[in-house]
Amino acid sequence: MNSRKLFAIAALSSLLVGTAQAGDVEKGEKTFKRCKACHAITAEDGTAIIKGGKTGPNLYNVIGRPVASVEGFSYGESIEAAGATGLVWDEENLARYVTDPKAWLQEVLEDDSVKTKMTFKLRKGGEDIAAFLATMSPS
Repeated sequence: MNSRKLFAIAALSSLLVGTAQAGDVEKGEKTFKRCKACHAITAEDGTAIIKGGKTGPNLYNVIGRPVASVEGFSYGESIEAAGATGLVWDEENLARYVTDPKAWLQEVLEDDSVKTKMTFKLRKGGEDIAAFLATMSPS
């Protein structure tokens, strides 16, 4: 196969996959410092990976975890309703959520009257935070 055909296939493949870009793990780690006021990352054995607040749930192994599923954490009604739909945190959902939690909940629940305990909005870098948090799980 000649290089022109390979280039055409590669270009078409990138269009089919979409334009979403993966986040930058290093930038996400730096940006996570803003999240530490409310969130810690603590391994299942209790080892503190990143010490932080307890206002928000532990974010260890969050990617792939059902929404609103940390045992013993007191979630708000709307995020619990989102979790009850079977929604699972993936990098895309998490990136959109941290950008504007209320808007994300309104969208997934199709309800403009939702409320959220998470008032922080990360105007940019949501993809980076999600990429970083994806590395915070058992290997």
